[in-house]
Amino acid sequence: MALIDQIIARAKSNKQRIVLPESLEERTLTAADRALADDLADIILIGNPDEIFALAGKLGLTHIDKATIIDPATSEKTEEYAQLLFQLRQKKGMTIEVARQTVLNPLYFGCLIIKSGDADGQISGALSTTGDTLRPALQIIKCSPGITCVSGAMLMITQAPEYGEDGVLVIGDVAVTPAPDANQLAQIAVCTARTAKSVAGFEDPRVAMLSFSTKGSAKHEVVDKVVEATALAKELDPNLKIDGELQADAALVPSVGAKKAPGSEIAGKANVLVFPNLEVGNIGYKLVQRLGHADAIGPILQGIAKPVNDLSRGCSVDDIYKMIAITACQAMDA
Repeated sequence: MALIDQIIARAKSNKQRIVLPESLEERTLTAADRALADDLADIILIGNPDEIFALAGKLGLTHIDKATIIDPATSEKTEEYAQLLFQLRQKKGMTIEVARQTVLNPLYFGCLIIKSGDADGQISGALSTTGDTLRPALQIIKCSPGITCVSGAMLMITQAPEYGEDGVLVIGDVAVTPAPDANQLAQIAVCTARTAKSVAGFEDPRVAMLSFSTKGSAKHEVVDKVVEATALAKELDPNLKIDGELQADAALVPSVGAKKAPGSEIAGKANVLVFPNLEVGNIGYKLVQRLGHADAIGPILQGIAKPVNDLSRGCSVDDIYKMIAITACQAMDA
């Protein structure tokens, strides 16, 4: 079974409550209809019911009546959520009046539903910027315990079954933190391993901390950062299987790993790759995607206490449908 089919099957086996705040965006509403038809997740739409059903009728969608539709302008929960937002943000200068206005924003309202325990995850970005998607998530849901750094992982489905998990690799950070310090890089490693488990279904994530050096073959402060991050990641998660610094070939190719890093339980066997900075990660995955004809799924945001994912504004209906399944899988382990 293909990886995305496995992800969809896991989502269906334990349905989660996923908020789609951009309910009047045509691709989003179409993906919601498909998810409801397939029993993929319990969908919560934020917006005016009359407008949502009018758009659904125009698009020929027939399953939107299975969704929970909440209008912040009329919901009996709106004042409760405004009070919650005020409590969370009053030390940052937010007044109750500003909270009452802010809660009408669907992106904020959705995160407040999650914070209150009434939903499990949220997806936006077909209309909104990454900043607009992340801001309410970080202000309301906040980061996972022990994590202060949000990052983005990518599932890479390659045509090289000898590497990773039958050709599948999980890599990070490819989307969020441009120049992580050692502590942030350690957090990215821990979070990417968690994503490998919850989304890719890896039973045994093996994390390689990548560099241009393997085990001291080169000396530079950026290498030192990777070495320090590896040690910090082990402190964050003592059960994590991780090693670094490793060059990419030493991480992936058994014969090279055995030669360059003898005795390493990760070298030549890695299925999770952590890049030293965002520049390398973003360039690296796109090269593999284009030159290696690999499928890239993501980015999948990680480090938030409950999953909130960001779509590309150029996303397709299929992209949104897949992200509903991915977010559901993340929510099961959140």
